[in-house]
Amino acid sequence: MSTAKQPGGERRVRRPTGFTLIEVMVTVAIVAILAAVALPSYRDYVLRGQLVDGTNGLAALRADMERFYQDNRSYLKTGSFVAPCNKTNVVGYFTLSCTTSPAATATTYKLQAVGSGPTNGFTFYVDQLGVQSTTISSVSGWTGCDKAWVTRRGQACPT
Repeated sequence: MSTAKQPGGERRVRRPTGFTLIEVMVTVAIVAILAAVALPSYRDYVLRGQLVDGTNGLAALRADMERFYQDNRSYLKTGSFVAPCNKTNVVGYFTLSCTTSPAATATTYKLQAVGSGPTNGFTFYVDQLGVQSTTISSVSGWTGCDKAWVTRRGQACPT
C-alpha cells in the first residue's frame, strides 16, 4: 500500500480499488447459470406464441367452412363457389388446408395446420364436429394429443 501526505502533514493510507479475479469469475458463473435457465424458457415462450397462429387460423378457417356450408349445404365446391379450405391459407408459420385422408365430403371435413420453420413438427387438426387433435414429431419434450390442441410443453392430454 502506498501512502500520501495530506496538506496538514498527516499520512493517509490508500487502499487498492477494483475487483479481484475471483469476484469477476463468480459474477460470470452466476450470469452463465441464469442464462442456462432463462434461454430454454424463453424459447418455449416464443414457440408457444407461434403455435397460437396455427390454432387461431384453424378456428377461423373452421368458421369459414361453417358459413360456406350454411350458404351451400355442402362442404365441397358448389358451382363456381370454392370451399375455403381449398384455397391456400398461410398464417404465421402454418399452412392451413383440408386433409386428403380422409378427404372432405358433402357433410364432413378435417382441417389441418402444418407448421414450418420454428414450428416444424407441429400439426394441428379440427373436424366439422369441433374435435381437435395435435401431432408432434421430432420436437423434444413435446407430446401430441388426439383430443386437444397442445400449445405448451408437458401439457396433459384430457381423458
